[in-house]
Order: sequence, then structure tokens, then C-alpha cells
Amino acid sequence: MPDRQRRQLWRRCRRLADTLVLPEPFDDGRFVAALAAQRGRPIELMPVNAPSGGPCGLLMSTERADYILYPTTTTALHRRHILLHEVGHLLCGHVGPAAPGAAGAAIDVAASRALMPNLSPELVRRVLGRSTYGAVEEQEAELLASLIAQRVARGEGTRGPARSDERDSDLAGGMARVDSLFGGKPRRGTP
Repeated sequence: MPDRQRRQLWRRCRRLADTLVLPEPFDDGRFVAALAAQRGRPIELMPVNAPSGGPCGLLMSTERADYILYPTTTTALHRRHILLHEVGHLLCGHVGPAAPGAAGAAIDVAASRALMPNLSPELVRRVLGRSTYGAVEEQEAELLASLIAQRVARGEGTRGPARSDERDSDLAGGMARVDSLFGGKPRRGTP
């Protein structure tokens, strides 16, 4: 990814993270309920027993609601990060490729059938067509999840958006984190 695109990704995610009002103390359910109310669309959290080798989390959007599936078989910290990652997809407006049989869909269909045996195969296929993301979308959701988690850790729930000088000073460090997460080249100085 070119430097310019990385900087845009960082700034977009920072802006999105800074606009969120987080409950204090942070609570996953209260956060998701407030986000659903703000978006005017239900978001349902669905704890599942994830099969070994299956996806860590899954976002499914239907005409009625958005569903975030997360594993019960991992640590609370990991579950929260998975939740924030899937929320990142929602906040960024990711819809995934529309084509049936998109890359990774066969694995996800099998995992989804194991996780949600009561859903019809037609619904699973339709939902998965919209929930298989590309590398840039995954990077964006992961970065946004990390920025939200950072605010949670700092207890910045009701604080307003960060000042522009704070955002700019965070840019260089943030870009280095994006690079380290996704295999980019090491940087010297400010981008």
C-alpha cells in the first residue's frame, strides 16, 4: 500500500475512533447498544462455540439486523478485540465482494453452517457474499479496532474528539503500527 494511502487509512480510522462515545466503564453490550441506536439498526451479539480453525469472528448483515458472532472459547481481551474488529467493518461501511463464491467464502460457509445450523443455506450464502473482505478492508477494521481499544484502555469514553495536534503527533507512531501489523517497510521520521 502506498504511503499516501496508508496515511489516509490512518486518518480515517483515527477520525472514526475519535467520534465514538464509549461507556465508562467500558461494557461491550452497552457500547454495541449505543452504536445500534446511533445507526438506527439493531446489532446482535452472538456468542458461539467456534470450531477449531474457523474464523475468530464474523459479521453478518441481513435486512433486519447486523449480527456479530464471537467465540466463547477465548480470553475476554481477545473477545473484545474481535468485537471491535467486526464493529470496525460496520463503521467503515465494508460490504465485501458481491460475487457468489468470493475468495474464502467456501471456508466461511462451512464455518458458518457449524456456528449457525438454524440459518438457511440461502441466507448464509447471501450474507457471506457481503462479509468476505479484501486486505485493505481487513487492515482498516483491524486498525480501527486497535484505536478504539486504545481509547478504552485509556478510559477516554466521554472525551470529545482528539485535538488535531494530538492526531498529528499520533500519525507517525500509528503508521509504524500499521506497517508492523501488515508487513510494511520500517519508517524513519514522520510520514
